[in-house]
Amino acid sequence: MLPRGWCSLQRASYRISRASLISPILRLGPPAPRPPFFTRQSPPLRRYYSEMADYGFVDGVERLDKYAPGGFHPVQVGDKLKNRYEVVDKLGYGGWSTVWLVHDSQEQRYLALKIGIADSLPREVPILRALGAQPEAPGFESIPHLLDEFTVSGPNGSHPCYTTALALCNLRECSSSQLFHLDVARAMAYELVLAVAYVHSQKFVHGDIHLRNILVHSQSSIDKLSIPEFREEYGEPESYEVERRDDQPLTSNVPSIVTAPLYMGKKAKEFTLQEARIVLSDFGESFSPDTDVRLGKDCHTPIDFRPPEAFFEPDTPLSFSADIWSLATSIWDILGMRALFSSAFYSEKQVMCQIVDIIGPFPDKWYKNWEDRDEFFNHDRQPKEGRHVWPGIEQAFRDRVQKFRGEANMVELCAEEEAAFLDMMKRMLKYRPEERYTVQQVLECDWMVKWARSDYERSRSSKA
Repeated sequence: MLPRGWCSLQRASYRISRASLISPILRLGPPAPRPPFFTRQSPPLRRYYSEMADYGFVDGVERLDKYAPGGFHPVQVGDKLKNRYEVVDKLGYGGWSTVWLVHDSQEQRYLALKIGIADSLPREVPILRALGAQPEAPGFESIPHLLDEFTVSGPNGSHPCYTTALALCNLRECSSSQLFHLDVARAMAYELVLAVAYVHSQKFVHGDIHLRNILVHSQSSIDKLSIPEFREEYGEPESYEVERRDDQPLTSNVPSIVTAPLYMGKKAKEFTLQEARIVLSDFGESFSPDTDVRLGKDCHTPIDFRPPEAFFEPDTPLSFSADIWSLATSIWDILGMRALFSSAFYSEKQVMCQIVDIIGPFPDKWYKNWEDRDEFFNHDRQPKEGRHVWPGIEQAFRDRVQKFRGEANMVELCAEEEAAFLDMMKRMLKYRPEERYTVQQVLECDWMVKWARSDYERSRSSKA
């Protein structure tokens, strides 16, 4: 098991001293704060932050200035909520919530507890409730389910809380510069499609499919550990004492100790087929097209995974086909080392150029409305001389998937499987949303039926 992470400290108005010292490793930074997952029922948080503008932050933890009226609830390891959930460690945080690893004394198991900012209504809660309607349907077990809901009151207000089953890590964390074994990648891809199929069958669009929102199931063996045994396995919390720079005492709004998130995952290549269990998480961007109009301009999916109609048709409602584009790019990421489209070191307009180079020319209307086209293409729609041209999808697959699998001494896709995989990708990545495969067609395509499904079924057997 990897040791706990190391957080560098940025000293501003808080002085931070180590409360514990754990072996350091390089920590992958958390994603930037997302658009609101909550519908505000009180004035915006900035009303309160102005009074705490001098507070700094500890790199690797949530912003301390959000511990204010209307903001985060101050939680510390060892706290017990609802006289039932003992806080064991932190799992993560965002702009609108903190997430904690808790031990449920009633059920004797470890869970994830999300605590929202004060006086807020979590957007994903009613969606998760609705998604709990058909527990026998395929894909049901691959989405999170609400186990308990309650509120907790504190110095910053009344906070919504809910628990879900524990997950170990997201696929982006464990696959950074790593490859999954081919059977593991196939099984994960198939289960991801099953999860999306279930969501669509319940008339919802997920709206934000990418590897950070695909989690790895925890193993039931963790629940057999007592809290001291858990500490022996995963280490003590990485905690920091909090002090004000002006030497004034802390108010009750701010925790006296802050904790960096625990990483419970492992390297991609270490996953066995039986451990290839995933959960499609984070329904804060989800919507039902029948009742909730979501325009392209309101799509917050990272640009690498975002369907192009969100860019070129900003005032057109999105639908289920938007998920299919994001699903395709996520499946590619699960199998390969390098993303199909990448904003790493590239601007948004360069990502658009990548899409054209790799997939093919945009529809005429999109191309004419693309303000940056002349930066990359001449009047004949050919790449301008001297610029880098990204390879088409066939060569990209060889360069970004097959090549790295071979160099890592991992099984590559045979010629027949490669052709089936690329055919699926092309059908999922059609520019016109109405021409894309539906999720049911993805499940029934050759690559899923002949290769991915068998590994998924083996991953569920006791002999995997």
